[in-house]
Amino acid sequence: MNHFSLARWLSLAIAATALGLMTACSALKPKPVPPPAFFSLDAGAAGAAPAPRAVSSGSASTSALAAPTLLITAPQAGAGFDSQRIIYVRQAHQLEYFAHSEWVDTPARMLAPLMVSALDRAGRFRAVVATPTAAIADLRLDTEILRLQHEFDAVPSRVRLTLRATLTDNATRQVVAQVDLDTRADAASPDAYGGVVAANHATATLLQALAEFCGQAAEQWQARVPGATPRAVGRL
Repeated sequence: MNHFSLARWLSLAIAATALGLMTACSALKPKPVPPPAFFSLDAGAAGAAPAPRAVSSGSASTSALAAPTLLITAPQAGAGFDSQRIIYVRQAHQLEYFAHSEWVDTPARMLAPLMVSALDRAGRFRAVVATPTAAIADLRLDTEILRLQHEFDAVPSRVRLTLRATLTDNATRQVVAQVDLDTRADAASPDAYGGVVAANHATATLLQALAEFCGQAAEQWQARVPGATPRAVGRL
């Protein structure tokens, strides 16, 4: 092999080695992670609360002025359900999370204004206010999200939303009524977006049930509490 051929061979070998190293380095580089998609529970998707139902002339709900006032505290969430991560379940007792999909806020914080709006539109209370506030009211509503999860143990998959609601006499601190509201909605697709749409449908159903529960409990409270008179929302 002459000097020229040897030099050319060395050049080609060096080029091939460099190309191999570049290819290896490219393969070792981590693939870019797509940014997360953010989803919400919103009033438009949740729908309107039921219209006020007709009542007899002797009922405490005949007039808005005769109805009690309601204070709604910030909703709480059970362990595992107090983050922005969207939860799904493939087997009992094991919570998993979609890798690239999140709520824009925690479900509890997103649910708070939806509850205020739904209960106000239902027309069963003289006024509905939410904490933090210096306002006082006849009744207080405390809520806790027990679960909000996309379940894949059936076909089609479905979203399950469970809320514990406790209505309390604000003056005596005695519990007026408590209920666990459990709603489910089928998902149109077995992915995060399908679950989000189903979660909004479940929320709409839950808000209607919550408004009915609170309205009935308030009427029963007024009927059995001697001298119970509605107070206007005021300041401490």
